[in-house]
Amino acid sequence: MKILDRYLIKQFVQTFLFGLLAFTLLFVLIDMMENLDDFIDQDVPGQYIFEFYLVFIPEIIRLMLPVSILLSGLFTTGKLVNLNELTAMKSAGISIFRYLIPFVIVSFIISTAAVYFGGYIVPEANKHKIFIEQTFMKKGIVFSGSNIYFQDNKTRIVSVSFYDKERNQANRVSIQEFDPDDHTIMTKRIDANRMVYDSAKSSWILNNGTERSFSGDFETSADFSSKELHGLNFKPEDILKKQQKPEEMSLAELLNFADEQLRSGNDPTVVLIEFHSKIAFAFSCLIVILFGVPISTNKRKGSLAIQFGINILITFIYLVFMKISQAFGKNGVLQPFITAWAANFLFIAGAIINLIRVRR
Repeated sequence: MKILDRYLIKQFVQTFLFGLLAFTLLFVLIDMMENLDDFIDQDVPGQYIFEFYLVFIPEIIRLMLPVSILLSGLFTTGKLVNLNELTAMKSAGISIFRYLIPFVIVSFIISTAAVYFGGYIVPEANKHKIFIEQTFMKKGIVFSGSNIYFQDNKTRIVSVSFYDKERNQANRVSIQEFDPDDHTIMTKRIDANRMVYDSAKSSWILNNGTERSFSGDFETSADFSSKELHGLNFKPEDILKKQQKPEEMSLAELLNFADEQLRSGNDPTVVLIEFHSKIAFAFSCLIVILFGVPISTNKRKGSLAIQFGINILITFIYLVFMKISQAFGKNGVLQPFITAWAANFLFIAGAIINLIRVRR
């Protein structure tokens, strides 16, 4: 590594860390002011307020990475331009492409690390954050398993009013079976006050319920005190997983959930889009560098503030385009991978065009 590369990387990383710290603290302060009334009204202990923001920081960092990378690239380049150091580099025969290499390498490393950070560390932190919100801030977020609805296979729907995590027990359960040829026709319905999992037999035991069967205009009904059900495709740990939000799931959990959705006859498109989007968003750090740094290498483009505003606008357009492509993907117009990476591919192409234009 040349002295120049070390110098550029040092300036870039120092500015990046400063920007990330500043944006994170600013984000925490703003959120703290917004939640202050909730903390006071719900009399949340100081310990849990501290824990709330401690586990919220990983999510803030994930969101602020592209902006911090952009800020670092612009200010590092702007400083070199103002001190005429970039002019000296060009006079020595260093092209814009060669100048970009240290920034691209560091951004690629950060993006790669962000995949793991956003795919595994952030979801674990979000789980505890949501627990604090539900337990102490009374925001009504489902965590302990209330009002759960899911499709067990192509013809079976299960609903649970409340799931007791400690006892592995479901309360007020309804299991509905439908005709395989016409999913609007119900063929059987089982309602029970309680459902407990028997791990020895790998089956569910229903207590104090009613089983009804439907055939045309005829209906039969039978009450039972205890009934063993085989053939259900879920276990106790699966019930709460079905209620997890995407921000609580790691990349591995998202893939497993997509497989479960597919096995039960559901469409896993939304889950797969979330999986690919987490990876694609991590690489937005690389894209903003390819877009932002070439623009800031030219003094004639205006002040640093104007350049920063232009690049923030480009970043905003990038995020909006990502959301729009996700909407098309969730409607089945695009494949999950294309949906998540469409914005990246488009803006990488735009960055290459911009690089060629700046070089000329």
